[in-house]
Amino acid sequence: MDQIDRRILAELQRDGSLSNAELAERVGLSTTPCWRRVRLLEEQGYIRGRVALLNRDKLNVGVTVFVSVKTARHDAEWLAEFARVVQTMPEVQEFHRMSGEVDYIMKVVVPDIAAYDRFYKRLIEEIDLSDVSSSFAMEEIKNTTELPLSYL
Repeated sequence: MDQIDRRILAELQRDGSLSNAELAERVGLSTTPCWRRVRLLEEQGYIRGRVALLNRDKLNVGVTVFVSVKTARHDAEWLAEFARVVQTMPEVQEFHRMSGEVDYIMKVVVPDIAAYDRFYKRLIEEIDLSDVSSSFAMEEIKNTTELPLSYL
């Protein structure tokens, strides 16, 4: 990983739709070496994929809910089932196992409180949970998909 690789990653994080020619120009390479570096970064797992970031408000999923979950079960079989259930729910954008008082946290996007209530009812119907606590985001202050590259 050198400075050019870091610049490639930085540019692709900002705009994954860049053509190879545009990317090469931005990082100071010709197209063939740039393409080779991108392929190598993909093969090495630095680049997992490329996506389009959509406008949540235009798609009517502008409400963000952080869902904290506590459970009495901590065995592998239960976790596999919980993960399977969550994977089937498109409203869940993120799902993390936590340390501390909360066992799991989910980031959920929905159109409104009524839609969240339907999501909540589906969730508790599908899997046994001890406690579910929901916090509605009032304002989004920062939201980025760009990872810090200064640690490379």
